[in-house]
Amino acid sequence: MALGRPREFDPDEALDSAMELFWRQGYEGTSLADLTEAMGIAKPSLYAVFGNKEDLFRKALDRYAAQHADATYGALNEPTSRRAVERLLLGLAGVDAAEDMPKGCLMVQGALVCSAAGERIRQELCLRRAENEAALCRRMAEWRDAGDLPPSADPADLARYVMSVGNGIAVQAASGASKEELRRVVEMTMRTWPPV
Repeated sequence: MALGRPREFDPDEALDSAMELFWRQGYEGTSLADLTEAMGIAKPSLYAVFGNKEDLFRKALDRYAAQHADATYGALNEPTSRRAVERLLLGLAGVDAAEDMPKGCLMVQGALVCSAAGERIRQELCLRRAENEAALCRRMAEWRDAGDLPPSADPADLARYVMSVGNGIAVQAASGASKEELRRVVEMTMRTWPPV
């Protein structure tokens, strides 16, 4: 039985390269030629290991979520809603991210501009953002029930508000807003947070 040649690339490193490229350029702004160049592989290897571009993007989203969960959605483990929301927004703003990292959020930036050909990707990103908002809503209800938020606080409204601000911050970060500017937006948002 003949054995195939061993892979000449590290799939994890190649996926990281694809993730960063999608993060910088979006789904539709990234061509297969861009991907193979950034990943250092040929198209047949890309298809054999990662599937088509859509499959690769989903794998990049999963990797992004795993790598950035603690910095952003790990905030849900904070003991108070105020600390959690501030941490979440600062994470989406990327204020502690390395300077060479893409700005903003792949989940937001990935498909802001999508043609009909990218509709499934747009829907995928909408679904993932909705899941994150639902998780935040559940946590808001827990904080309210524990007395950390006023009894009149609506968990769904608060989660939608936080995610709207966070998505806006992510777009501003990707558009070149400075970390200090984004930090001030977070500070302004926290001044409006419901008192207990």
